[in-house]
Amino acid sequence: MGKEGLNYAPQGKAEPVCEKGDFPFAVAALDHGHIYGQTNGLLEAGGELRWVYDPDPKKVEAFCETYPQAKPVDSLEKILEDDAIKMVSAAAIPSDRGPLGIRVMEAGKDYFTDKTPFTTLDQLAEARAVVGRTGQKYMVYFSERLHVECAVHAGDLIHDGVIGRVLQVIGLGPHRLSADKRPDWFFKKAQYGGILADIGSHQIEQFLYYTGSTDAEVTHAAVANYNNKEAYPELEDFGEANLVGNTGAANYFRVDWFTPDALATWGDGRTIILGTEGYIECRKYTDAGSSSTQDVLILVNGEKEERHEVNGKVGFPFFGQMILDSMNRTETAMTQEHTFKAAELCLVAQSKAKRIE
Repeated sequence: MGKEGLNYAPQGKAEPVCEKGDFPFAVAALDHGHIYGQTNGLLEAGGELRWVYDPDPKKVEAFCETYPQAKPVDSLEKILEDDAIKMVSAAAIPSDRGPLGIRVMEAGKDYFTDKTPFTTLDQLAEARAVVGRTGQKYMVYFSERLHVECAVHAGDLIHDGVIGRVLQVIGLGPHRLSADKRPDWFFKKAQYGGILADIGSHQIEQFLYYTGSTDAEVTHAAVANYNNKEAYPELEDFGEANLVGNTGAANYFRVDWFTPDALATWGDGRTIILGTEGYIECRKYTDAGSSSTQDVLILVNGEKEERHEVNGKVGFPFFGQMILDSMNRTETAMTQEHTFKAAELCLVAQSKAKRIE
């Protein structure tokens, strides 16, 4: 686990769900380091990486050093014109993710983007319309659940009923700012979308998933720039929100850019899930103060009090499920409506947020 969240790229064991060559994909828009995690997941699930495109040759060169099988092309159109390509995976500047997805889907390919998937509700509405018209998929890399083994394990336990009905989810998403390593767009609100739309999207997606909610109301949202007003006036370095799902479950989350320098990883991300019969805590990236172990899950219910260390034991089933969904036109990995609802609610939270500093 690295100290910089911008380069978060988990690796798991290879668990192919298809034969070699059955699922060719391409990569475009290398603006965020999450593209490496997206690529790892697809390769481990059996995808075949063929092309890569970005207007910055340095980004392409670095990508090809990690994935030498990727052949650079000099335009996005060359990827879109290749009928063999099933999916385009991308990590564009957030404000460009929606428009890029439209181009990909209009070309008859599924789209797999880094979070946050949109920066405006108009972009979301257009993507909904294009999905409806083309039948293509607009999938999102919500890595804080999909690429974290204790978060995957928590979902399995909840679905098995070990804590009963989920009543509340508390999400804590601290990140290290590492301002000197960030690109200019990271500090421009029109491009990154705001803290609740950006890293808050992880938290809202998890809340919907763990509670089984298909809709929710944002009852409170707030943002601040506590510590970066002079250097980065458009940055929001703190955000929080409360939601109530249509299951009756409650949610509180906090996201921020205040990870202390001494922490061994980029953020002490945690999720606490309260049920009628017990609770679960996920200590995702570190177990601060006791060890450097990641992927720790605490389970307490009426029968047991347990600590599960699941790093390297659970895997990342989302990627294989997504490939099979793309090949079979099913919705096992994540429904399109779930994806769009998480995107919608983070944008609503951002639009309702009051300044509190």
